Amino acid sequence: MFFIISYNIILMLKRARIIADYQFGRGAGEAIFPDGTTYSLSKTRRLRYLYSGKQRIATVRANDNLLTLSMLGAGRIHAFLPSPRLRVVASEDAAPFVAKGGNLFAKHVLSVDEEIRAGEEVLVVDCNDRLLATGTAVLAPEEMRQLKRGLAVQARKAAEH
Repeated sequence: MFFIISYNIILMLKRARIIADYQFGRGAGEAIFPDGTTYSLSKTRRLRYLYSGKQRIATVRANDNLLTLSMLGAGRIHAFLPSPRLRVVASEDAAPFVAKGGNLFAKHVLSVDEEIRAGEEVLVVDCNDRLLATGTAVLAPEEMRQLKRGLAVQARKAAEH
């Protein structure tokens, strides 16, 4: 019985790391989910939440099996990936607002990683690469830079929230 349980733990952790590697790049799985990461399953017995102790690192979305990050997970990705990878840089005016949980609007985007696609999980940072929030890109990079109206990143978790 113990062997089966520990095998399942290893299997679920491996699955989470594979998802992270696919979503954020090779090596991201090890960076976000070190040994000792725990998990919980959904009612349908699928991988749902990943934890470090009692703190949530990430959630596996049911609709596409990709990860949404908590600030702990975003911090780990931020430390792992070099700038400007996966980052949207907010203006000095918008940074305090975003850090408190506000969304980032297109007119306040200074720069953005060219490889981001609308709908992806992104990191919102200030000009000094300080992590402000994590959320979902609503626009493509070109649109974020050119548009002066509309939502660029819908923030999910914020640094000061």
